[in-house]
Amino acid sequence: MGPYSHLTKVGPFITISGTPGVDPETSEMAGVDVYSQAKQIVRNFSSMLGGVGASLKDIIHVHIFLIRVEDFQEMNRAYAEEFGSYLPARTVICVADLPKKGALMTMNLTAFSET
Repeated sequence: MGPYSHLTKVGPFITISGTPGVDPETSEMAGVDVYSQAKQIVRNFSSMLGGVGASLKDIIHVHIFLIRVEDFQEMNRAYAEEFGSYLPARTVICVADLPKKGALMTMNLTAFSET
């Protein structure tokens, strides 16, 4: 959507920029609900990290930007299901809007991997 990199790796540090819940197979939002979008974001993170030899377990911190605070529980449910027992530090912020049409949330992350 703009002039930026989705993923940057500098030494062992990895950052992934704001990622909405877009299904890479269709280039459409993974669903109209925050649960589906949250699951897709974490799956996209896993795929992008795998491309640089890292995994979800290398994540240090995740920032989550929700449009509606009422969606917190469903986002949290999807997040916990996808991350499993490894839960990195996290910040959740509510925002007025997001640039991707149909996005109810976006996430970005910082990871550390020496691979």
